[in-house]
Amino acid sequence: MRKGIHPENYRLVAFKDMSNEDVFLTKSTANTNETLEVDGVEYPLIKMEISRTSHPFYTGKSKLVDTAGRIDKFKNKYAKFKK
Repeated sequence: MRKGIHPENYRLVAFKDMSNEDVFLTKSTANTNETLEVDGVEYPLIKMEISRTSHPFYTGKSKLVDTAGRIDKFKNKYAKFKK
């Protein structure tokens, strides 16, 4: 491998699925200001809306995740066309 082209700050990072509170650790270079304690060790925290534990493709369950209120915005926007 060529030297000097790869990031130097690989470290263990906690990724938290906000829809089901699942946490998993993996190496990443992602920057974050938040931390989370897992098994007595503090790790940088990255919050996610969906992960392998909540995605319908992996779980086999159809689940609606609407954290931004997109469905309500859509319904309100097009309610005037409803007869």
